[in-house]
Amino acid sequence: MASVDDLNYAAPRTGEARVRPERSSPLRHWIGLITASTDTVVVMAIVALSSVTYHLLAFDEFGSARTMLELAMMLAAIFVFSNLLRGRYQIANYLSTKGQVSAAFAVWNITMIAFIAITFMAKTIDHYSRGVIIATYFTAPLLIALARSSITRSISMASKTGRITSERIFLIGREQDVMSFVSRHQPWNIGFAIVDVAFLGDTDDPDALAADLGAAVARCRAMQPDAIYIAMPWSKQEAIDACIDAFMNLPAAIHLAPERIMDRFDNPHIVRTGTFASLRLTRPALSAIENVAKRIFDMVGALTILLLSLPLLLLIALVIRLDSVGPVLFLQRRYGFNQRTFRILKFRTMTTTDDGDVIRQAQRNDPRITRVGRVLRRYNLDELPQLLNVVAGQMSLVGPRPHALAHDHEFQRKIALYARRHNVKPGITGWAQVNGLRGETDTDEKMAKRIAYDHWYIDNWSFWLDLGILLRTVFSKKAFANAG
Repeated sequence: MASVDDLNYAAPRTGEARVRPERSSPLRHWIGLITASTDTVVVMAIVALSSVTYHLLAFDEFGSARTMLELAMMLAAIFVFSNLLRGRYQIANYLSTKGQVSAAFAVWNITMIAFIAITFMAKTIDHYSRGVIIATYFTAPLLIALARSSITRSISMASKTGRITSERIFLIGREQDVMSFVSRHQPWNIGFAIVDVAFLGDTDDPDALAADLGAAVARCRAMQPDAIYIAMPWSKQEAIDACIDAFMNLPAAIHLAPERIMDRFDNPHIVRTGTFASLRLTRPALSAIENVAKRIFDMVGALTILLLSLPLLLLIALVIRLDSVGPVLFLQRRYGFNQRTFRILKFRTMTTTDDGDVIRQAQRNDPRITRVGRVLRRYNLDELPQLLNVVAGQMSLVGPRPHALAHDHEFQRKIALYARRHNVKPGITGWAQVNGLRGETDTDEKMAKRIAYDHWYIDNWSFWLDLGILLRTVFSKKAFANAG
């Protein structure tokens, strides 16, 4: 059985490894109080700023200090209490800036709903200025998120440098499995301190395993870790059961270290259905509620744009008819959600209307592009008829751009997980396009980069992301780059 110093010797010496006995960091026990106090101060400061600003602009006075203080204390108390119920003041929530904005926005909405409900039931809602409440509501999420991000960066840096320990852990398993766990996850970078390690010998020999576990339990009890991590393949069921039985009598959490397959997924999750439990590695890109919300957004947006742009659509149709011979609209088969085939609508911009097994992509200065078509493609106006595809439910306003079937079949053979982009409806515009990845994909590298952006969109979808993409489609220069 090796000591923690042996593990430190075996670990990569890159300067950041801290695999050594660590004493408990007292500061970690104060993180909850510090973050809750910071939230209280930030919310009260926001209310005070909103109140003073509103009253100065509206009435040229500072307003009632007592009313302002009451409002500030009530909102701060509800906000902190809501965060406590959601477990937000645990140190694990402050080791990454990811999700801080969405978490702050969600809890702030709960806070305002609770505030309105309480004041309505108490018949005191008229006591507070609606202007101040509205100003506070719209100002707070961003400022709270900024404060949270600053705290998170400080705590994350302190955890990586060893000044704050989020959890003191004891590792046990075969040497190769423990070393694989350490090299893959580098636990010191998320604030874990490895207080000791026990390498097991022959886990298939019950007597040898029992002897090793007896010594490991004694060492673990002396180190008083917060958690014990069993690092061995999940197929070693008997050895894992023996480890669990041996450590169950210690006052520490017991974790089964993740298998390598879990490293591929950002959010694996234990799902229970009755007495049945499974490890969910992925879920549908959008939940049922998210699909309904996105569909409502698409319908409202598409119909509104159609009505407002109707004169422009008729003008474009007339100009196309006068400019060149051929139909006004161009229909081509594309893959939609779950690779269901549909016919996409576009204003015709070329002299050809290919839709076969071999389709040559449009290139810069392509002679097949008409004079009117060049202008339409430059400003994305040729995509406007796809609003009808959105209304029909075949497309969304925002999503991965659909490609011709011939190109889909070609790139699906070359790019891993290419077809994953069909897990959501295709869009008129998308995350890749507003980042300048549009036009000809004459190399596999260009297409692979575009697909990477599509996958990121699928994994990070939100209503606000869709809204931001739509705004960037209209106002960002990148959205018009590389037009063919």
